Amino acid sequence: MVLKVYAVSDGPPSLSVRQALVKLGIPFELVNVDFGKGEHMTAEYAVLNPQKEIPVIDDDGFYLSESNAILQYICDKYAPGNDLYPQDPKTRAIVNHRLCFNLSTYYANISAYTMAPIFFDYERTELGLKKVHMALDVFNTYLERLGTVYAAADYLTIADFQLINSTMTLEAIDFDFSKYTKVYKWYNNFKQRHPELWKISEDAMKEIQHFAANPPDLSNLSHPVHPIRKINK
Repeated sequence: MVLKVYAVSDGPPSLSVRQALVKLGIPFELVNVDFGKGEHMTAEYAVLNPQKEIPVIDDDGFYLSESNAILQYICDKYAPGNDLYPQDPKTRAIVNHRLCFNLSTYYANISAYTMAPIFFDYERTELGLKKVHMALDVFNTYLERLGTVYAAADYLTIADFQLINSTMTLEAIDFDFSKYTKVYKWYNNFKQRHPELWKISEDAMKEIQHFAANPPDLSNLSHPVHPIRKINK
């Protein structure tokens, strides 16, 4: 049975899972979950994930949610020893750290400023802006201290996917983060070195830009939606 990936087309965590599978050359069936129609809130979807969050994988009856766990599982099962999720304890610890940092701080603060006002009745505030700058400053410091080309090593890892797609949402709303020079260089380096992977992010960015210009009406959904932090994990 081919691995199934239940994903939303413009959700950063969904994009990261797709990029890992493409990079590793793992065949998969992409099942689009229509967030606008509330497909993630149905009883059928709850069988896959009681949290009703996106993405989820179905690996021959093994259901797994939480994008960080999915990325780790994919690498461990289908590509053990691959540098995308390195075996060296210290390097893997840094990868795991960056994944946790993205979930708890980077994506959490950035998405609340970039994505929430597009898809929800949510305003961009000065406090929200401060949190974005704080997240960028911390990530910039991590990159500066580690001194590597990528987020966790001198080669691409699954941590880069999550952080790239969080950062992509800033570009989607024309947020200038060029003063964070390490982040800016890392982000553009990914685009230049991995055009086939960046294309996945870029297509999603265009969708976000479309929705920003044409806000979707989610008020009449038959199924209520989660708050922004619950959309994609």
